[in-house]
Amino acid sequence: MTKPFKQHLIDPEICIRCYTCEMTCGLEAITHDDNNVVVDAEKCNYCMDCIPVCPTGSIDNWRVVEEPYSLEEQFGWDELPEQAEIAAAEESDSEALDDAVAALLADAHAGAGGRARAPASAAKPTINMYSLARPAEARVQGNYRLTEEGSDSDVRHIILDLGATPFPVLEGQSVGIIPPGTDAEGKPHLPRLYSVSSPRDGERPGFNNLSLTVKRVEGGVCSNYVCDLKKGDTVRLTGPFGSTFLMPSDPQAHLLMICTGTGSAPFRAFTMHRQREFPGLKDSLTLVFGARRPGELPYFGPLGKVPESFMRKLFAFSRQEDAPKQYVQDKLREEDDRIAAILRDPKGHVYVCGLKAMEQGVNEALADIARGAGLNWSELRDTMRDEGRYHVETY
Repeated sequence: MTKPFKQHLIDPEICIRCYTCEMTCGLEAITHDDNNVVVDAEKCNYCMDCIPVCPTGSIDNWRVVEEPYSLEEQFGWDELPEQAEIAAAEESDSEALDDAVAALLADAHAGAGGRARAPASAAKPTINMYSLARPAEARVQGNYRLTEEGSDSDVRHIILDLGATPFPVLEGQSVGIIPPGTDAEGKPHLPRLYSVSSPRDGERPGFNNLSLTVKRVEGGVCSNYVCDLKKGDTVRLTGPFGSTFLMPSDPQAHLLMICTGTGSAPFRAFTMHRQREFPGLKDSLTLVFGARRPGELPYFGPLGKVPESFMRKLFAFSRQEDAPKQYVQDKLREEDDRIAAILRDPKGHVYVCGLKAMEQGVNEALADIARGAGLNWSELRDTMRDEGRYHVETY
């Protein structure tokens, strides 16, 4: 009998094709074609270097198999296969299985632990409609600087007109932009992923366009390309990507949105859509937004026009003159009663988006707030994740 073993797989529905895992893997066990990013079972040694860098959790998926899925099989998937029935191994084989595999065998039909889920009331997303081999084309409709001219942080609001090209996208999804040219090895550049910052019906209602929030990064191939785009330029897009970092279509839901910098992009889309979908709502959203200074906070002006009765806005500035350093976790603790009420609410949703460095501080703050409210944060977080009410995308 072939001895069962644990195969590392990537969920094509959740993967946003950022290729970070592939660039991180020193064994070159992760590769891609025009559709999917996959793991080569013959090369993977379970070093786990790819796990922490994945912003979506799509990389943390496993199946117990007797024969590994081939690269060709994985390239053809639109979704992960179900865990197959594995015949009981002989006792000597069972003893050879490590604890992780044994646990997977015992829970073969439960799926990967900790998998992110979309809210139950979220609209069904379209994913992977356009690929490297068959990208969509869009024309630049506008390129606007969001941060102050004197700031060393250059963040742009880019509006892309898709004309007659269908490109259905939901708030919380991402698109890939393919920069022109080749890398040092002469290979075409891979797409870079950017969160959509406009609602599903367009930057302007009824127009087939979308917007992105892009920060110029020194030496960044794609960010400099995008930030230098002029009106009328044509860009190639892949996607849309992402099937879990979505918003509920529920007027009773309260969204706690925690972000830094360009992590605000999906929350701008959330806010605009919720205003259009439920214009009369009160106390519907809470935004905790971190930046170094007010002049480096994207959308600071437009945010001021959103009524406080609709969305509570809490800003944390870490480099503001004549003021102590504050980070998003500090603002969470200052508002512990409000945050605890959202955590207790069965219709409370938590979204975290931004730099990976913020993740630990936010988690610790939420744990402290939950503890003060008599809640077990670890258990509550797992429950919220299972119910599609807890989402983290950091990079």
